Amino acid sequence: MENESNYFDDDGTPLNPNLFPKPQLCLSCKKNEDESEEILCNLTRLDQRFEAVFKCYDYEQI
Repeated sequence: MENESNYFDDDGTPLNPNLFPKPQLCLSCKKNEDESEEILCNLTRLDQRFEAVFKCYDYEQI
């Protein structure tokens, strides 16, 4: 089976951003639907997937 993920954690394990729910902050961000921001947004979310509080310094309220 081909791996559909282009994201990997530090030990090389593939990560699929679709398997992790988007934080509420992302849903109210201008960049949420911007395809040019998708990679950066996915990396930010995946990096913080186990954190109690999600922080995004690129957030822009709709």
